[in-house]
Amino acid sequence: MEEEPKDVIVLGAIRSGAKKFDKIAAVTKIKPDELNKILEKLEERGLISVNEKKGFFGPKIEITTTEKGSREIDERIHELQEEWGQMVTLYKSGDKKKLKEYMDEKRSFFPTMMYFGIIDMMMFSMMFSMMGIGMSDFFAGDPQGMEYANDGGMDGAGDSDLGDGGFDIDIGF
Repeated sequence: MEEEPKDVIVLGAIRSGAKKFDKIAAVTKIKPDELNKILEKLEERGLISVNEKKGFFGPKIEITTTEKGSREIDERIHELQEEWGQMVTLYKSGDKKKLKEYMDEKRSFFPTMMYFGIIDMMMFSMMFSMMGIGMSDFFAGDPQGMEYANDGGMDGAGDSDLGDGGFDIDIGF
């Protein structure tokens, strides 16, 4: 399945019970105009169906996954679980370089993995610790690499305005 991560997240939200546009937007935190485009694309591909029902206050639109959509989301979740398993295997092997390269390649999958609860956050943080970087450096950083995160020259780190290098404690005497 070649969908963008947001497409998969929207499809997963619908299958999990978010059947109304507002609910899907709230669950996925996707802006309405972008969500509308994603829903149109999913409908064109036959992954969702849009049904109009009569409600007490007028017509209601209900969005559901089709059988094809359900199969697609199951396949995608299985693929993501395999990707996560590969990262765990690389972590356990202790090969920092291969793990870093693999995580860089699969960076776009992380939001989807997190949404579906595939990532074990403790293991994920241990992977970053092994590589000597922080998660925030990885996600906010250069998609080409994380070399800057390992830069030993932390300009100004640990500097203080105390002059003598000691602590300034006022104990009230």
